[in-house]
Amino acid sequence: MRAPSISLKGRALRYLSAREHSRLELGRKLARYAQEGDDVEALLDALEAAKFLSESRFSESLVNRRAARYGNQRILSELQSHGIDPDTLSSIKSGLTQDENARACEVWRRKFNRKAQDANERAKQMRFLQQRGFSHRAIQAAMRAAGTAEDPGTD
Repeated sequence: MRAPSISLKGRALRYLSAREHSRLELGRKLARYAQEGDDVEALLDALEAAKFLSESRFSESLVNRRAARYGNQRILSELQSHGIDPDTLSSIKSGLTQDENARACEVWRRKFNRKAQDANERAKQMRFLQQRGFSHRAIQAAMRAAGTAEDPGTD
């Protein structure tokens, strides 16, 4: 005997209980399971009205998960791909900009933790930070901090 299938609302609540989702992301996931009489948009509206689905909570959650590893450009790009509106993006960007230099220094320290010995190694370290989505200004700050940090091998 086959187990009864989960309703669309039950599936949505299961997804939301695991982690925050954007409206666009949850809509895509639910569309795969929607049957002929199901209205995914109406369900999403009801979830937002009941405060189960929140764009601001999703944005905050994604920023908290990504900020320790990625730069502003990468985080904002991911938020934009999830359909977050431009006003929310600009307010998030202003909050992220304040500590990007410190986050770049910390990411650099966890990965390399030693001053570059030559130009090739320095370029490699800078590319790494650039691929993580850090701005040029934050990369320069991390590299300057790396140059002024004491070499762990000397006394």
